[in-house]
This record gives sequence, structure tokens and C-alpha cells, in this order.
Amino acid sequence: MWTEKLQVQGPYNFDLVLERLSLDPLQVVDFTNRTVKVPLYIEKEPIVLQVQAMGNIDEPSFIIKGQSEVYKSKAIERLKKVFHWHQPLEGISRHFRESDLREIFEEHRGTAIVLDFDYYSCLVKCIIHQQLNLSFAHTLTERFVKTFGFQMEGAWFYPTPETTAQLQIEQLRAIQFSGRKAEYVIGLSEQIIQGHLNLEIMEKLSDQEVMDTLIKIRGIGRWTAENFLLFGLGRPNLFPKADIGIQNALKILYGLPQKPTQEEMEFYSVKWAPYLSYASLYLWRSIEKRSEKK
Repeated sequence: MWTEKLQVQGPYNFDLVLERLSLDPLQVVDFTNRTVKVPLYIEKEPIVLQVQAMGNIDEPSFIIKGQSEVYKSKAIERLKKVFHWHQPLEGISRHFRESDLREIFEEHRGTAIVLDFDYYSCLVKCIIHQQLNLSFAHTLTERFVKTFGFQMEGAWFYPTPETTAQLQIEQLRAIQFSGRKAEYVIGLSEQIIQGHLNLEIMEKLSDQEVMDTLIKIRGIGRWTAENFLLFGLGRPNLFPKADIGIQNALKILYGLPQKPTQEEMEFYSVKWAPYLSYASLYLWRSIEKRSEKK
């Protein structure tokens, strides 16, 4: 086993990061010890890391533990991107201090965008979550992973594209997938194993190129592609206007009688660029916190 300590530039509130991660029942979060287990694929090999926060918001530090030294350096580099340790949050926070989102950013100061742990699981999760309320979306995803994926060192891995491509629609319908959603997930997996879709090269493409590539795939529309750009690739300037959560958050923020139109959302968000992804995250957090308080 190896251990590595990393110092990160503040502000960075890992406790709030854990709070949001814990909304997903597949995440192995320990609030007492401030840890989360991170299942990763490095060179197609599954490994599990433990990340533990040791500092505070303004002077954050982390202890990372893993079993094998073989992939240590690549695993740490992946963690830096997943947890947004590679870019200080202060500049982003400063950008929003004079905006309509200043109170939300103050309440959630130091909350980073945390990426899904690999590209395939991110895209599959986005497809599963389409047009479902968040609670059932998490339930359905948990069933999918715990039925067809595998557990290692206490952390859950999504099934691989090879595993999913071999599934029958009836197997997914048995865990309450719709027939259409089952077709989408299996079809995506087939595209990957047949070499028609390479998710690894997506990070080299522009936002529009990624969008154009993904929406050609059956079952992937703009909302799914935008969420993959945001939570898969970590692109900084995404604002999914079709997202109901963001619409509800804006309705509350501005005291609107109904959900905002696409044009209104464009008007509100124009000043939030080039950090629209953070505007999206903090708007989501504003309504997630309201739900937690009920």
C-alpha cells in the first residue's frame, strides 16, 4: 500500500463535496473520517483509491491511499482532474461575487465540480437519468451497477461496455428500465466495443465536436451530451438550459411565477461566462440543500 499527501490551493470545501457525492448511493462516503473511495480504471485496470481530507477550507490538504504502486502517478493525476485540484477556485468565486449568484456562492464557498470517475460510467449514468426524478434515477442506477457491475475493496464499479453489450433488454427491464432506455444503454456499449465510439479521444475535441459526435448516437440528446461535457470531461462553460433542476433553481432565485424560458435563461446566464458550469453546479446545490432541510 502507498500513501501520498497533496496540498491544494484554497478555498476548497471537501465536506461540501462529500455532501453532494453522498446523494449518490453508490458512493462510499465516510463523513466522520472525511473520506471517499474512488474506483478508477487506469490503462483499463480497475483500482480503488481512498481520498481523505486533512486540512480546512482555506488550507486544504489530502491523503491519498492505494494498493499498487504500478499506476500511482497516473492515478494521482486522474484524481487531480476528478476533484478539480488542478485549478484554484478563488478566481471562479471572485467572478461571481458581483453577480446575482453571489449569495449562493458564499453559502457553498469552496464547493468544486467533481467529475464522474470514468467516461463510460458518466455517459451511462446520464442516459439512465434522462427524464427521471433524481431519487428514482439514483435507485435505477444503483440497481444497474449492483446487478451487473462488480465490487472491489468496498467500491462499486459500473459494468464494462463489454458486459453491458452482452445484456438482453429483458434483463434490464427486470430492474425497471424502460425498453427504450435498455436499448440505449446496450446500443451505446455496442458502439464502443465495435470501435465506432472512442470516449478517450473526447478530451481532445472541442465542446461542439463532442456534442456533434454524441448526438448521432441513438438515445443521446443535447441534455445528455452537455452533462457528459460537464461531469465527464470537466468543461468549464456548460449551462444545460433543458435541465429541470436549473430551471427550478432560477425560478426560486428570481421569484418567477413559472419556470424560465430558454430566452430568459440565456439573459440571466450571459454574465456568468466563462464559468457557466460552476453556475450550473451552485444552482443545483441551492435546491439540493432546500431538499435536505425538509
